[in-house]
Amino acid sequence: MSTRARAVALVDGEHYPPVLIDALARIQDVDVVAAVMLGGIEKLSGAMKLGTLPVITGGSPREALVRALDQIRPDVVVDLSDAPVLDSRARNLLAAVAVSKGVAYRGAGFAYDVPPRLPAPRAPTIAVIGTGKRTGKTAVSAALARFAAAHGKRPVIIAMGRGGPEKPVLTRGDLERPSVEALLELVSRGEHAASDSYEDAVVAGVATVGARRAGSGVFGAPYFHTVEAAIEVAEAEGPDVLILEGSGTAIPPVDADATLLVVGGSTPAQELRSPLGYLDLLIADLALVTMAEEPVLSTETISALNSSIAELARDVPVVRTVFRPAPLGTVAGKRVFFATTAPESVGDTLRTHLERAHGAVVVGITHRLADRSRLSQDLAAAEGTYEVLLTELKAAAIDVAARAAVAGGAEVVIADNIPLAADGDLETAFERLVAAAEDRSAGR
Repeated sequence: MSTRARAVALVDGEHYPPVLIDALARIQDVDVVAAVMLGGIEKLSGAMKLGTLPVITGGSPREALVRALDQIRPDVVVDLSDAPVLDSRARNLLAAVAVSKGVAYRGAGFAYDVPPRLPAPRAPTIAVIGTGKRTGKTAVSAALARFAAAHGKRPVIIAMGRGGPEKPVLTRGDLERPSVEALLELVSRGEHAASDSYEDAVVAGVATVGARRAGSGVFGAPYFHTVEAAIEVAEAEGPDVLILEGSGTAIPPVDADATLLVVGGSTPAQELRSPLGYLDLLIADLALVTMAEEPVLSTETISALNSSIAELARDVPVVRTVFRPAPLGTVAGKRVFFATTAPESVGDTLRTHLERAHGAVVVGITHRLADRSRLSQDLAAAEGTYEVLLTELKAAAIDVAARAAVAGGAEVVIADNIPLAADGDLETAFERLVAAAEDRSAGR
């Protein structure tokens, strides 16, 4: 009995069958056990026939491939198709479908392996992934953790990041949220005090574990990570629900029970039709569109999101949200300088919210929290004009912004970013997501 990998081959009717038979005969490193007919009729006089090799068909290329993957359960898909039947967008979709089912995908000059994943943790586990950096994954993870805690559960967040610690670090934000002074002390020891795990602990008030990662592959696999060790630390805390926060486009390398996809409102439409974009939607149980307001929100993004979900024949619920700053200290009646990573286009909206909802007197805003050099310039120009530096806990918030404010005699207040539903029911969406994770965890 052969121990070689079993394969299905993708074929189309724009090739003459004898050419395909010749090509199939030259595949020596795997056993091709079936072909998948994707479409095309130009070179056919009837149904596709490839000698004695079974040919699987479907109503669409995706349907045909899914049928083959379910029936054959191969190890690899070998792509022998081409445009016009299989253009780059269609190939991206089929590659994502294969990888989502644990099957490698390869063709002429390229190969997609299935990213390695750690076994599911003991606790119900939710992965929070995103279409890119600064889409709001940390704010959403914190909001989800607060929701779980408000409903009597003990959440623990694992945040993996490019600035994470060498060894996993537990922060008991549920017992005492880290203060600005404590964060400045971390900076003095050479740590990244604005890492996502510290932000989660501060704004959500839950236990968090910081991990690190480097790189992110075509399908979101980190090249290097310390998530396995972080899970051990987190599980020792006895969580009722474990929230795995992704980093950039990197997906936590774990078999999560449920997945929340954060789609930034300014995400380029083509990103949702990339191999990773399709995979994100294939594994998502909920899509949360953040910054879903003008002028940030792109109508092309929403159109691409809806059409991609339709292509995948998945009824993924979509909730559109906006972020609004929520100071974790008193700013009413005080002269406030606000430091944020939000785009300048929403500056007036954020200023109005801080003044109307929190009574702040906003004397200035810098949108350069992620640009240390220009941030320093903005802070120097504003010195002496403000009583309170209100800052998001990101990027250079502590090592540059908080240090400068304290040196100038100003108070520092951390700002949370609260996701508010602009279209849809966020509370119900969170409730169903947690319930799905618990049901699947119980059924493991």
